[in-house]
Amino acid sequence: MKVVYSILGTFNSGGMERVLANKANYLVQLGYDISIITTDQQGRKPYFELDSRIKQYDLNINYTENNAQGLFKKMFSYPRKQKKHQQNLTKLLETIKADITISLFDNDASFLYQIQDGSKKIIEIHFSRYKRIQYARKGLWKWIDAYRNKKDLEDVQRYDKFVVLTQEDQGYWGSLPNITVIPNANSFVPTAFSTTENKRVIAVGRYDYQKGFDDLIQAWKLVKQQAPDWTLDIFGHGPLEQQLNGLINELKLSDVVHLCPPTKAIEQEYIQSSIVAMTSRYEGLPMVLLEAQACGLPMVSYTCKCGPRDIIQEGKNGFLIPEGDQKLFATQVLQLIQQPDLRKKMGQYAQKNAVNYSEAKIMQQWIRLFKEVLNK
Repeated sequence: MKVVYSILGTFNSGGMERVLANKANYLVQLGYDISIITTDQQGRKPYFELDSRIKQYDLNINYTENNAQGLFKKMFSYPRKQKKHQQNLTKLLETIKADITISLFDNDASFLYQIQDGSKKIIEIHFSRYKRIQYARKGLWKWIDAYRNKKDLEDVQRYDKFVVLTQEDQGYWGSLPNITVIPNANSFVPTAFSTTENKRVIAVGRYDYQKGFDDLIQAWKLVKQQAPDWTLDIFGHGPLEQQLNGLINELKLSDVVHLCPPTKAIEQEYIQSSIVAMTSRYEGLPMVLLEAQACGLPMVSYTCKCGPRDIIQEGKNGFLIPEGDQKLFATQVLQLIQQPDLRKKMGQYAQKNAVNYSEAKIMQQWIRLFKEVLNK
């Protein structure tokens, strides 16, 4: 079976890129013919290792060139890039002759279903129904986001299958006939587990508005007052790094809160930590929670849309905190800090719960979906 994945690029260290690499590697090892088509790779190597049998193509569209432009320049340049993207992607798909083509809800989402190359079309979203309007942009951008949010609903219904990550998100999209739920799988099988004895909390993610690390740093000011010997290490990079560093210095937390660069050895960082913290404003199904859970860490997370409610069982493997409640967030982190037996018990429960997200179990769901789509 020939399967094509379409994504902006594989050079980032994000959860979506990690999930794609794991799925593609798994399928190619089963004998699938796998191709990945990008638009903005620009000669960069994939951040996560890809099997040499996976074919990689780049269309040289470079949407990211628009990022620094103002709204009106984007309104002129984006349609031109979309036209070029559709033309180049159509030619390539006609050459590949795939059985299934999968959009990762990037810039092709609005037109991939229109391409008549003979392949079945699947679209999968790694965020939630409300990902666009949760940018919290102002003015004209707010109206554009609302329009695109409405357009998303129209577009996904035109695909043979639409895959969301959580039961929660499925409910937000409504009773679409083509919708199905397949969660992300664990990124790795841990070689060891956390003892939950190190005085360290870990957070992972891009330094941007979505991840809400400003809230986490604010909450840590309260944590430090009662647990000054515990540290918070936040692994990632992104546009808000300078701003977050400024906040850390302003709150006099530089001795206990550290911004750390991304690492491919993230498993070891989880194992050397005792709690995972997440203050995202929106998610799809956060890989950081799945990874930390697999390593035996108790979780403290905002109940953002979507994902934490599907993973965390309140009081068993972690705590769910209403969005924006920094005080309660700090209180629950402190409860775990001050009660090592509870920390250990929750970590053990998390480790057992991780079995539900094993790669073999999740990939069998994808394989059944592929067969279902082709047999229609």
